[in-house]
Parts: sequence; C-alpha cells; structure tokens
Amino acid sequence: MEKIKGLRCRECGRASPAAPHHVCEFCFGPLEVDYHYENLQRIVTRARIEAGPPSIWRYKDLLPIDGEVTLGHHVGFTPIIRSRNLAEEWGLKELWIKNDSVCHPTWSFKDRVVSVAVIKAQEFGFDTVACASTGNLANSVAAHAAEARLRSYIFIPADLEQGKIVGTLIYNPTLVAVEGNYDEVNRLCSEVADKYHWAFVNISIRPFYSEGSKTYGFEIFEQLGWRAPKHIVIPCAGGSLLAKVWKALKEWKALGLIEDAGTRIHAAQALGCGPIVTAIKHKTDVLVPVRPNTIAKSLAIGNPADGYYAVKAVKESGGWAEHASDEEVLEGMELLARTEGIFTETAGGVTVAATKKLIEQGIIPRDESVVLSITGMGAKTQEALSGRLPETMTIRPSLAAFDQALAEWKTKH
Repeated sequence: MEKIKGLRCRECGRASPAAPHHVCEFCFGPLEVDYHYENLQRIVTRARIEAGPPSIWRYKDLLPIDGEVTLGHHVGFTPIIRSRNLAEEWGLKELWIKNDSVCHPTWSFKDRVVSVAVIKAQEFGFDTVACASTGNLANSVAAHAAEARLRSYIFIPADLEQGKIVGTLIYNPTLVAVEGNYDEVNRLCSEVADKYHWAFVNISIRPFYSEGSKTYGFEIFEQLGWRAPKHIVIPCAGGSLLAKVWKALKEWKALGLIEDAGTRIHAAQALGCGPIVTAIKHKTDVLVPVRPNTIAKSLAIGNPADGYYAVKAVKESGGWAEHASDEEVLEGMELLARTEGIFTETAGGVTVAATKKLIEQGIIPRDESVVLSITGMGAKTQEALSGRLPETMTIRPSLAAFDQALAEWKTKH
C-alpha cells in the first residue's frame, strides 16, 4: 500500500517529492508530510492498532516510514495515569497525566520524533545525523545515532544543565557547545546544514521528524478507551508537539477511530520565554521573537519554528494559553512530586503551573476531563531546585542519635 504522497507546503499547498528538505521552493513556507488518506481509511482500524507492538510503531501506518523499523523498538507507549491526589487538590473530576518522563531510552518525548527522523535519515542514505538542541533532543539524537551506528554532531547552548550534557556525552557524539542561546545555535546549524551533507533532524529532516509527535496524541486517545479528553495542556518550545497533537486528533476523527469530543488544546510556556502564549493572549497570528530568560531551558526558544501553527491549532480547538513564572515553575515541579510521585523537569513545572491558572480562571471547567502533558524527567534539571528542598537529617549510627534528631526535627517542622 502506498501511504505517502510526498511533502506539501503548509502555506501555498504546493506538492514536492518526499526528500530531505523542509522549505517550499516557491514560497519558502514549511513542508509537512502528505498522506494518501483514502488508502489509510481502508486499513487503519482499532483492531490493527491494538495488535501492534507496545511502542509508537503500533501507529506505523500513520508515520512517514517506508521500510522496516530498524531502531527505537521500545520508544513510546508511556503510561497515562489517573491522577487522584492532584485532581483532589485542584477540585477536578477527571485529571490524567500523560507521562513521557519515562519514555525509552532518554526519558523525554523527543525519543518519539528522533526515532522517526533517524530511520528516515537511514532511508535517505545519510551516515551522519545532527541537531540543534536545548537538551532533551541532544540526548535522544546521540542515543539513537549510537544504536543506528551513525555519526552524530550535537549543537547546544553552552549554559545547558549538566545533567543534559552528561546525558548526551555518554553516547559518544561530537558535542558542540555554542556561546549563545538556542536561537543563535539554530541559526548556526542552518548554515552548517547548507554546507555539510548531514541529516539535521530538526532542519533538513524536520517534516518527517515532527510527525513522531503525533504518537503522543494517538496514545492519549487509545489509552483513554478510544476517546479524546475535553482538554489537553501542552508545553511549547518550538510549538511542534502541540501542532502535531492537534493534527493527530484531526486524523483519527477523519479515519473514524474516535468521535469528536470538542477537545480544546491549551499552550503552556515560561513567562521568560513565551512568544506563543503571548500571541494567543493578544489574539494575533504575529509572533514577536524574544530573548529567553527562564529556568525552563528546554522550552527556551525565543523564535519558535512552529509557533504560528501552534497558535493556529489552539485557536481552531477553542483553547487558550498561560505563562508560568520561574517561581511558579518550581512550585509546579514540587506539587506534582508531592501529590503524584512524579519528578518532572522544568518544562513539566510549566505545564502544571499553567494548568492550575487555567482552572482557576474557569477556562478549564472542574467537571471536564483534562490531560496534563509531562514531557521530560526531573533528574536532568536538578540545578533548578538547588536550595529549595528539605534538609537532610544526618546522624550517628545509633538509636539515641536518631531519637534526638527526630525530636529536633519535629520541633522545627
């Protein structure tokens, strides 16, 4: 069955072959994968999906892979958790947490997009993959390149969290730390990509790479019993995850896999780097780039590549958006850990804080189903919590010492 028509410009609609390029040659608009939906309509069923592997590859029919799955066999199909403690704290009837902090192998949703991108790079005949990254993508590209036995070049801002640097270097890539923010790193990578024949997953392979984000949405709908929730709150960096979850919802409705539940998609960003949320709040399609200033480094993209399409998706869905200050981010991380035992990175703190605001404002009604998107794990961003956590009770190895320390601790607390 032929499932991919090629690429299509998201602006002018012109078609082009499925090749490693991401910009329309006519209007310079971004390209995305175009499918033969009439063919998919005949074969994609709930039963076919349920018979697939417990990974993103159960959705292979709706991903831009031509051949066999050669790597990333265990990526995705992460748990969706019914939250009762946090729901009680917020007074919600139905709250779910889609937890990609346990996504294999590098503990963030980026494993979804990278596994698709690296397989596609192999299909195109590349021997080297590369990326510009705020951290999680660096980890994932290095890991998947190692599995694929490909060379990798990873470009990051020099001030990235140490956990993400170590989590990249362990896979033995060539790591390039650039003295600048992500947007400056990305501009450099665009120049490098023009000169070197490397598969930059979020540049030359971007149309294929971004399709992997749809699986985050697919899993939510399947794991909720083949239904869509009323609300999904998604953190935004470049905006691709939010836009692709909206695309996933539209695809599954068109294919008859789920019914229209009137799902609203809400965007969450840090106050110190929130151009997508700002545009939504100002009710405009024009995104004004900003210079990032936030502890949520994984979301610190001041000029988001898919920002316009994220804004458009939020508007089409009837959703809204909220910012979170650095203090609110940290409080969100602590709240999720305290109530549900989930240690999320700063991006997750943004999502928790923004969701809380949307509930308090009445934008998310307390009697409707809500999915909170947790996209990465907290051990990568431990520096953010420095000085905030409880002190350690240090004692000599005796019961008397413990009794004394316990009495002193109870007095203090």
